[in-house]
Amino acid sequence: MLLQSLREELVRYHLELPHNNLVAWTSGNISALDSGSGLIAIKSSGVKYDEMSPESMTIVNIDGEVVDGEFKPSSDTLSHCYIYRHKPDVMSIVHTHSRFATAFAALGMEIPCVLTAMGDEFGGAVPCGGFALIGSDEIGSEIVHCLNLSKSPAVLLQNHGVFTIGDSVEAAVKAAVMVEDVAATVWLAKQLGEPKSISQEDVDKLHHRYTHVYGQ
Repeated sequence: MLLQSLREELVRYHLELPHNNLVAWTSGNISALDSGSGLIAIKSSGVKYDEMSPESMTIVNIDGEVVDGEFKPSSDTLSHCYIYRHKPDVMSIVHTHSRFATAFAALGMEIPCVLTAMGDEFGGAVPCGGFALIGSDEIGSEIVHCLNLSKSPAVLLQNHGVFTIGDSVEAAVKAAVMVEDVAATVWLAKQLGEPKSISQEDVDKLHHRYTHVYGQ
């Protein structure tokens, strides 16, 4: 079985999605790029999380063609592959329909940067791309366009959901967890009034501190 260790890592991190209430039933997926082979491991289509195993991951090439695996890959595979082809620094992609973030997507609305945690993690607002149909390069193209215009590792897609990227599987999953957390807080704030914006100058300082100073 190709990329056994990467498949096992993806199983572990897929289980973080229901654990953090980011997915329902079989929705959502994670992929990872193996730098050595250039192949991509991605969740197979329609697999339940509590039945997931390394065999539930399908291996595809950069164009989305199946190389190894018993099952069909996720219906989002071509979108993931497009991102990998156009963003060479990306090593993992997560897709969810997490409730609060997807509520913003349903409105075609970005999540405004009104929290220091957003400045830290996303370097500004979480952008929202336009509408695109599942199953082709359209979604990937829209996501790459948004990524190129912002520092955010998270992008909303209108009427669809959330895509996050990272230089590791953990980083991409962390971004998916964090975008839902801040989306919930911003939504709650909007019920009370109009959230106060943070200047871009201060957002830049927050993001630099978080990415260059914070942590061990």
